[in-house]
Amino acid sequence: MGKFLRLIAFAPLFVLLCLPSVSAGHDYAQALSNSILFFEAQRSGYLPNNQRVSWRANSGLNDGKASGVDLVGGYYDAGDNVKFGLPMAFTVTMMSWSIIEYGKQMEASGELGHALAAVKWGTDYFIKAHSEPNVLYGEVGDGNTDHYCWQRPEDMTTDRRAYKIDSNNPGSDLAGETAAAMAAASIVFRHSNPAYSNELLHHASQLFDFTDKYRGKYDSSITVAQKYYQSVSGYNDELLWAAAWLYQASNSQYYLDYLAKNADSMGGTGWSMTEFSWDVKYPGVQTLAAKFLMQGKAGPYAPVFEQYQQKAESFMCSMLGKSTKNVQKTPGGLLFKQRWNNMQFVTSASFLATVYSDYLTSAGKSLGCSAGSVPSSQLLGFAKSQVDYILGDNPRATSYMVGYGNNYPQQVHHRGSSIVSIKVDSKFIACRQGYAAWYSRKASDPNLLTGALVGGPDGYDNFADQRDNYEQTEPATYNNAPLLGILARMSGGDGGYNQLLQEAVPVPKSTVVTQTSISPQAQPKLTPNPVSSSSPISVEQKITTSWNVKGNTYYRYSTIVTNKSAKTLKDLKLSISKLYGPVWGLTKSGNAYTFPSWIKDLPAGKSIEFVYIHPASAADVSVSSYTLA
Repeated sequence: MGKFLRLIAFAPLFVLLCLPSVSAGHDYAQALSNSILFFEAQRSGYLPNNQRVSWRANSGLNDGKASGVDLVGGYYDAGDNVKFGLPMAFTVTMMSWSIIEYGKQMEASGELGHALAAVKWGTDYFIKAHSEPNVLYGEVGDGNTDHYCWQRPEDMTTDRRAYKIDSNNPGSDLAGETAAAMAAASIVFRHSNPAYSNELLHHASQLFDFTDKYRGKYDSSITVAQKYYQSVSGYNDELLWAAAWLYQASNSQYYLDYLAKNADSMGGTGWSMTEFSWDVKYPGVQTLAAKFLMQGKAGPYAPVFEQYQQKAESFMCSMLGKSTKNVQKTPGGLLFKQRWNNMQFVTSASFLATVYSDYLTSAGKSLGCSAGSVPSSQLLGFAKSQVDYILGDNPRATSYMVGYGNNYPQQVHHRGSSIVSIKVDSKFIACRQGYAAWYSRKASDPNLLTGALVGGPDGYDNFADQRDNYEQTEPATYNNAPLLGILARMSGGDGGYNQLLQEAVPVPKSTVVTQTSISPQAQPKLTPNPVSSSSPISVEQKITTSWNVKGNTYYRYSTIVTNKSAKTLKDLKLSISKLYGPVWGLTKSGNAYTFPSWIKDLPAGKSIEFVYIHPASAADVSVSSYTLA
């Protein structure tokens, strides 16, 4: 959990690191795969059939019920069982940005489908949480009651109250970050799921209007968040951040105007920051604005966007030790801000260094620092040095990513991983019982939290692998989210891509789907389709073949639609949900599927067949509407 009550250091705190010589290579593709897998361990709600983290089960199934809203789903933020909206939204924004920049590299490594599924798990929840135009639920559960207990998510007995912001109790930082997340995700799904993309963009636009009109700090409205995710930086950075993402998603001049006209008054061109995090978004805003400038989109606002770029480059130079005020590092070379979950700052800053390096390279420019002109490659080399430290190139030879390498944390501060899986021992574990029986154990976790990036070492590269050392051994979703982009870039290279050209995120190939892989041990069950026996239309599905690719099992489903009536079937519209792969033999029309182009109607007694491939139980196919003539 974030739990970072702190004063923001407006003076530099990131580190000088010279471009390193290339050390023994790491398996960045495997690290990327692990990093994405971690998000499945953090899922709340009903887990899908293709859940790969098998020691987890359904949890939080009544979330929101007492408030009359469905808030089932989303992510637990860290080692606890609370759903905090602000860090969850930042997590989704950064996962989406990673995919936007490096989706092609993810596709090449076979991980794009899993990454898309991780984003969608978050955005599906945000759609529920944004229940009205000016209402957003920003937290389920509270840290005080949650921390009193040490329980698996599946056993939770803690308070699951839902907390919201609205026009009378605003939260511009929370709503702004959620708008940014949904706008960024709309870009991610624009090509593979355009209807969903449009839905996300609509929510993002509504949230931006809400956050701008009714201004205020969210933790003044949701006071239970103050101890854990207090918005120290205020909300102006989130307003600019949301506008930047909405401009990139919609290309609307309104948002570009907003970025330019509020640049000074909201601090976008005033603050030279050295922190980029779930709380402080200014360096992210400045990096995106610099990108717009290099893309030639600033127009008459070029002088303002040049000021944004100057602040972005100040952030980059301070990391490289090329500024008048350079930043702190450990003796082993790791960026260091604070003992409590320092890794969150390492990955977020390294992500900005990675993308900005590629922006400069694509523009044929170098980085302008007070110490002189710096080649863009030094930024990428810096980001690589940080990732290599995380993966084991450090004085302790410790990988701070669980499950990667031979020496990684064994006693992670995480309720789910530290307690025996409910699937192994279903005996209920009470609130305080977990502390006595599991928290205090001096043994390795019974469940491997693969891919989790823990808080990491102190300012002297020291690290104690102990479960009660939450400052160093607790992971968080926002530690991992920026890492996805860096690892994809390191594993796939630049691929010759121009990062200043806005390209659609590719649709995953049929062997890489937008949900995670189903266990090959279990043949998926075919659930009865929702068409009643008296219906003139029948829908029957069956598996015709299956195959295994890289340990994942995929199924080909044949679906037969039959006109059982004595009349001709016209204007058929089918609804298909829980579909995680391509469809052949139907035409997509909005949110529905219709006859293929070569069929206008279906005579009495005749059938049509369509097929799809995905790694899960059969999709839900139902008849939305039709005409009999």
